[in-house]
Amino acid sequence: MDEIKVKRFLTALKNMGIDSYISDRENMLTLPLLHKTAKGCRKCSLADTRKTVVFGEGNNKARLVFIGEAPGEEEDNQGRPFVGRAGKLLDKMIEGIGLRREEVYICNVLKCRPPNNRDPKPDEVEVCKNYLTSQLEIISPKIICTLGKHAYNTLLGVDESIIRIRGTLTRYKGVRLLPTYHPSFLLRNASRMNEALEDMETLKHLLRE
Repeated sequence: MDEIKVKRFLTALKNMGIDSYISDRENMLTLPLLHKTAKGCRKCSLADTRKTVVFGEGNNKARLVFIGEAPGEEEDNQGRPFVGRAGKLLDKMIEGIGLRREEVYICNVLKCRPPNNRDPKPDEVEVCKNYLTSQLEIISPKIICTLGKHAYNTLLGVDESIIRIRGTLTRYKGVRLLPTYHPSFLLRNASRMNEALEDMETLKHLLRE
């Protein structure tokens, strides 16, 4: 990481309530440290209703990161992202790119399940997004694929419809970002699957560049 990224990372840690830092930079800038912090987080009311903190999983040096909005019931039970029906569909989409789940990194904007799988609230996103941005700083992927509107809007600070921006390449802090449909949306709207497959082809092409 360059000096600017390190400073941003330290600021994010401070915002998450970590007031003392490990002096060894290589030990400090790790996903396990963030995960440990997230597991003890009680900065919003979701801490009172969650079963587990669903931090994220995969290759910590992944070239491609997938970001959803929040854990669902199965994710909350198992402590892993995208393990229900939507997760199985995401696995197939990843395989279509020519990768395995273990080769990418998968996470959500929120690390705790909202009750009844409702949409994330702005205050929840605000207190949780530092975990996400720090994950991206550490992993330093080549490409980010946001699943649904919430991850896209959180990273770019906008309020866009996924129907409008799906498949439109942009950048987040210099990293290519491709928004596509959330697998849960695709399960309810099978007619949109071809568009999502087009996005997977785009990802495949970007990874080959």
